[in-house]
Amino acid sequence: MNYKYVIIMLFTLFGSSLSYGQQMDQTKKKVDSLFKKEVQRKNVHNAFLTVYSGKLDIEWNYFGGNFNDGTPVSVKNPFLSTSIAKTFTATLIMQLQEIGKLNVDDRLAEYLSSDILNGIHTYQGVDYSREVRIKHLLQHTSGIPDYFEDAPTSGPTFMELLFADTDRIWTPKETIDFAKSKLTPHFPPGKGYHYSDTEYVLLGLLIEELTGKRLHEVLFEKIIEPLSMEHTYMNLHSKPIDATTGALAEFYADDIEVGHFKSLSADWGGGGLVTTSNDLLKFHKGLKEGVLLSKSSLRQMQKWTNESFGLKYGYGLRKFELKKLYPVLYKYTLIGHSGSSGAFMYYCPEMDVYLTGTFNQTAYQKKHVVFMIQVLSHIKKLSKIKKKSNEG
Repeated sequence: MNYKYVIIMLFTLFGSSLSYGQQMDQTKKKVDSLFKKEVQRKNVHNAFLTVYSGKLDIEWNYFGGNFNDGTPVSVKNPFLSTSIAKTFTATLIMQLQEIGKLNVDDRLAEYLSSDILNGIHTYQGVDYSREVRIKHLLQHTSGIPDYFEDAPTSGPTFMELLFADTDRIWTPKETIDFAKSKLTPHFPPGKGYHYSDTEYVLLGLLIEELTGKRLHEVLFEKIIEPLSMEHTYMNLHSKPIDATTGALAEFYADDIEVGHFKSLSADWGGGGLVTTSNDLLKFHKGLKEGVLLSKSSLRQMQKWTNESFGLKYGYGLRKFELKKLYPVLYKYTLIGHSGSSGAFMYYCPEMDVYLTGTFNQTAYQKKHVVFMIQVLSHIKKLSKIKKKSNEG
């Protein structure tokens, strides 16, 4: 008898697959190693990560790195969410629609004054300022230029202004005035896609107009307090619920620490939120599970338009189609939002996995996507084992 053959067959039948618990331990070790590897990179001064899945029994929290003075970061040190804040602003808009204060098909001119809107959108000699609809702002299809990234017709870029006077506090109207006077619209409303922070400043002003309250107050009342997001607040405008919340984790633009710049006040309705990976998890779960919005409103937020290859944009939400970016994960998608700081807040519906965190480094504006894909690649096998055990 060929005992070698028998042993191989028995191993194949009974011993080749690890138990779910063993596979879980192996997967966690791989994610641990992956996170530590990123934290050790020269340009990553600190990083935070939460991986959660109720279906897979995953709840992993990571933090690493130090402040400039050598003090280690902790789970109580929040970070700038940068553009993830757009999902919060969009959620507030959808809440206002649910109580009948607006309709996303409405023209912005029905609500905001001429002082704000005059000259906001003149394209090829035609003034479209009063044709912009709320849904255009939500989805970056208005054609209104982006004060943060677009090149001005003359003078310094907005980013150069931020670095030239780091103590300046910018008002929303000042950022809009910069877009009006220095930038050129890209297309008529609804006729294209161009990512623009200016649109989310306008949405923030719309929220204030309809509620009679400051944006940070509405965020607190409608999202932060109901979800007990204890370490979340608006940068330079409010304070966290938990008084023991630590110092803001340092945020770098390459080699320059920019998190302390007061000029970042310009990143208001489009990116001015300070939070933690656990608080972002609370928000994203609350959004998905119907705590913040009805199912129909969430579906409306997921009315997608093409942003770039493998990437679509809804109303304050992004969708990565991983089959176009990483064939090994061909079945999977990621829905959420990213930030220029390498911040991320995504949900993979096919695996029921949430990924939230940041690398606090502008060089990770795209690299964080590769990192998330690597994490999901490790979890994929775990997901398959769980699915088979449920089917069995």
